[in-house]
Amino acid sequence: MTKRALKRMAREGAYETGHYGDDAKVRRLPIDVRDRGNSWNPLGHDGAPNNPERDQSYLKTIKPKSPGQAQLMEAIDEKNLIMALGPAGTGKTYIAISKAVEALEAGRVSRIVLSRPAVEAGESIGYLPGDMEDKLAPYLRPLYDALTDRLSVKRMRALMAEGAIEIAPVGFMRGRTLNNAFVVIDEAQNCTYMQLKMLLTRLGWHSTMVVTGDPNQSDLLPGISGLADVAARFDEVSNIAVVRLADRDIVRHPLVAEMLGVL
Repeated sequence: MTKRALKRMAREGAYETGHYGDDAKVRRLPIDVRDRGNSWNPLGHDGAPNNPERDQSYLKTIKPKSPGQAQLMEAIDEKNLIMALGPAGTGKTYIAISKAVEALEAGRVSRIVLSRPAVEAGESIGYLPGDMEDKLAPYLRPLYDALTDRLSVKRMRALMAEGAIEIAPVGFMRGRTLNNAFVVIDEAQNCTYMQLKMLLTRLGWHSTMVVTGDPNQSDLLPGISGLADVAARFDEVSNIAVVRLADRDIVRHPLVAEMLGVL
């Protein structure tokens, strides 16, 4: 900064000449709390931490955009086992993972367990190079996308390295007991009846499990998916919430609802 610029700033009141010398290499930036017109304060003009002119924190919260989403979020807060059924674009997976991250950050659970069946949508990718994790990555990509939207990539990787977030295919869930965890079973329409029975019985103490899926978009052969049958049986169980989302709950592009109406 030139001496001419410094003199101009001194005339305007941004600096006081006593704060620096002619040959000083390091100069202090003064904040004169008495002069509000020419000084800057990181807390705002009045220096108060609660000054609305400067937001001190950024909290990303989700709000329901439809009656069905409101019902789903209320059910997750009240029940330990929730079945969320509905067409594509209704926010089933996103709401479930958002609630899981919220519970983890609040300390209500110690870990998040996300599971998804490794079923191809008409194509086989077993020929792809890499180890097992590399081959499973395309199947689990939607879960990573939802996590990175709620957490930073660095934060997500740190939690996964600590074991606080675990993503695994359905086949790796047998024999486990998930205590103090928030469990999300995504794309459950691609699970058989016996697979769902195995997954649902993994629920442990102080845990919440959300099962999401669309019975009308199964990649299995007709009659093999067990999601609709399990949900129908759970309708009679008062301690289990079965939330059925409809076309009016679709929050994706409006054309999605129109397409599903004719396809």
